[in-house]
Amino acid sequence: MNALPIIDISPLYRPDASAWARVAERIDAACRDWGFFYIEGHPIPAARLDALLDAARRFFALPLDEKLRIDITRTRHHRGYGAIATEQLDPGLPSDLKETFDMGLDLPASHPEVLAGKPLRGTNRHPQLDGWRALLDAHYADLQALAQTLLRAMTPALGVERDFFDRRFEQPASVFRMIHYPPRASASSADQPGAGAHTDYGCITLLQQDQAGGLQVRSRDGHWLDAPPIPGTYVVNIGDMLARWSNDRYTSTPHRVISPLGIDRYALPFFAEPHPDTEIACLPGCADAANPPRYPPTTCADWLLSRFAATYAYRREPTAPR
Repeated sequence: MNALPIIDISPLYRPDASAWARVAERIDAACRDWGFFYIEGHPIPAARLDALLDAARRFFALPLDEKLRIDITRTRHHRGYGAIATEQLDPGLPSDLKETFDMGLDLPASHPEVLAGKPLRGTNRHPQLDGWRALLDAHYADLQALAQTLLRAMTPALGVERDFFDRRFEQPASVFRMIHYPPRASASSADQPGAGAHTDYGCITLLQQDQAGGLQVRSRDGHWLDAPPIPGTYVVNIGDMLARWSNDRYTSTPHRVISPLGIDRYALPFFAEPHPDTEIACLPGCADAANPPRYPPTTCADWLLSRFAATYAYRREPTAPR
């Protein structure tokens, strides 16, 4: 086992129930054995990646003062631009050598959850770039649909009804992120990582990456393996929230990014997360007398906010920004 599995998910979009079940079984095995896998045969257009990478390069090439007009540290709902070293994924290492842009479900100021001041709910904060918002809005919707297709395929193994996740992902807290990793030579110290070793916080992550490489995944036996870019695929991994829901049938796998030498790296992850009020508690089919629930119940919002506080210095300030 020295390479992540690659799963053709095209049968999930066809009416053949037996082929759908075979793909679901492969996804279940990959989630249990690795917590990471590639997917091909998805419906996202191939040209979309080129358009997104072009948009990311245009945005991150803007002067810093322009990017800071949508500074993520100045918003309560965690949207906008995160400057280099804003994030520290591995507390034992310096803050990460990367800059980011985050967007989520766009809710107007008049939405009841925004008026109520609920966390992680609000409007997106976009740069003024031609075609940017239409491109990202379309991609966000397509990735949310893809994530729910994958989650639907996990329901037989988790012992829940086929629409379990669909019902909990109405008006989700999912986040689409763009990441720019500058060349390693620009690091503040020799041990500054591109992204320190960590597990993702949500349910599942769908990642597109450019051709620079640098992503590494820790196998179950503790070895670090490269997860190189494969054209036409997404890398999928399990997050902490699904680990809690499944009582560690599916565990979130540590991974990291080693910044490439001499070139820039761009990555486009989508973090699929349910409605913020969703209870995250052990699913009935994932526990018994010999394997009782391992985690106390929480909510999506409470869990994410606790992880943000551990990762972002600005989330630990006595008075959180608005």
